[in-house]
Parts: sequence; structure tokens; C-alpha cells
Amino acid sequence: MANTHIKDNIYASPLNTVEDFVFDSAVVDVFSDMIKRSVPGYQTIISTIGHLAQVHSQPNSTIYDLGCSLGTATLAMRRSIKHENVKIIAVDNSQAMVDKCNLHLQGYKSPISTQVICDDILNIEIENASLVVLNFTLQFLNPNDRLQLISRIYQGLKPGGLLVLSEKLSFNDTTCNALIDELHLDFKRANGYSELEISQKRSAIENVMRIDSLECHYDRFKQAGFDHFQQWYQCFNFTSMVAIK
Repeated sequence: MANTHIKDNIYASPLNTVEDFVFDSAVVDVFSDMIKRSVPGYQTIISTIGHLAQVHSQPNSTIYDLGCSLGTATLAMRRSIKHENVKIIAVDNSQAMVDKCNLHLQGYKSPISTQVICDDILNIEIENASLVVLNFTLQFLNPNDRLQLISRIYQGLKPGGLLVLSEKLSFNDTTCNALIDELHLDFKRANGYSELEISQKRSAIENVMRIDSLECHYDRFKQAGFDHFQQWYQCFNFTSMVAIK
């Protein structure tokens, strides 16, 4: 894929003012490196999403990748789906992300119909879905909109359909939260991020990414109508969950 080798140096130099984080063209160019060096277990999550699509996608259904960014999860699912008449709808509100996602998808031939849409995921109708993916997306939504979205996903899922939700977590125990947060920072340090980069990135993202506890996610699943849900992966303060209709 083009530009996957570009190193993330966005916060490497001191900034007079640290603006709120946005998924603009500068971030898109280094996004693959940023994710690799910032999100522990990301590739495990992506490969498992592909496997879930292979096992749990249903014929004559739609799969949604909401907040698709560069299309990594979309590609993993598209490679894995074996059923007939399955289509993928990938959505992101960053035009720069959508443009790069389309370029990546063009690099792999597939019989699976795939549509990439630039829009707010809150505007997307979820219909006839056998799988919906929210891969580190919900945490960027206004907290007041999150239950509405999860409820709409539940309503749009077919019986037996899956929601895969990956998120960064907060922990109710402040002592444990501090310890696990430091483990994540050590992960970033080990991947070459300086203290300046870590500090400036944290300042940029603190007003943009508001994270929930696992208990909050579970309560939201219940309110939306899900009876079956479980965390299937966690590394430090990063998790992925599945909810089944």
C-alpha cells in the first residue's frame, strides 16, 4: 500500500499551540505507522475481524465498517468472505481517509462489492447487516450519541448478526488506571516515540477522544437490546468486544 512506510513525526518538534487532533491529510499519510506504534495488538484485532467475517457473514447481507479510516478492516473482511451476494459499506467522515481507502481497495481485486462513503456514521442507515465493525471509532463520537448509534446497529442487524467494537478503555480504579496507562506509554516509548511526542499527542487528542470503561460499554450494549456480549481481546488499555443479536 502506498505511503505505509512514512514515519509519524507529526508531534516530534515543539509546537507553539497544540491544536485538537484531526484526521487530515498529514495524519492520513502517517496513519499506518501511527497505529502500529500506538495501538498494541492492532494486527491481531484486524486479522480476527477478517476471521469473524469469514465465519459469521451471512449470504445476501450487508457488512458495515463504520469509521473505516484506511480500510484495513474492510480489506481483511473482503479477503475472507466466502458467501454470495455480500456487500461491504465502509464509511468515514474524513475525505482524506476515504480517498486513501479507495486507493488501497483498488490494489486488491475482489468479487465482494465494496462502497466507500464519506459521511458522518450517524447518518448511515444500518440495514440487513450480518456484521458491523466499529474499530476504534465510537470513542471519537460525542458521548451523547453513542447509545443511539449502538441501538440503531442492533436494530439493523439480522438475527445472529455481530457487532465488533474495539476501543481504548478507562478503568474505574484510579490506581490500576494509572498503572495500565503507564504500560501503554512504555509501549509507545519502546516504539520510538519521544516524551515530547507523547505529551503533545495527548494534549491534541484529550478533547477529541473521550474513552469509556468496560462496564459502560456493557451497560450500553444492554440498553441497546443485546443479550450476548463479551470482551474477546485486551492488551493494556485497548480492547475489542463482540455483541451478538
